[in-house]
Amino acid sequence: MSIKVEVFSSPGCSKCGQAKEVLRKLAEEIGGGRVEWREVNVLEELDYAVNLGVLSTPAIAIDGDLTFTGLPSVRKLRSELDRRLAAESGAGSA
Repeated sequence: MSIKVEVFSSPGCSKCGQAKEVLRKLAEEIGGGRVEWREVNVLEELDYAVNLGVLSTPAIAIDGDLTFTGLPSVRKLRSELDRRLAAESGAGSA
């Protein structure tokens, strides 16, 4: 099982670059292809971002739900990813 994480960013946003780097490292740490992530440029996908409720960048959506509307701490993001992965594992074995 894997979860889909999207990082909403805008060109020239330094915090967006930091969010992408943190997510990349966490995805590598978790491993096993369990975290699929992509960068969403809000200028290119404005309608999609607005539909999810993104009002500022960086923002992070997990499995289509806007989860963070700012840059979370590494610990907070890791905790949320672990929680979602545990829920996925539980749902798959039920």
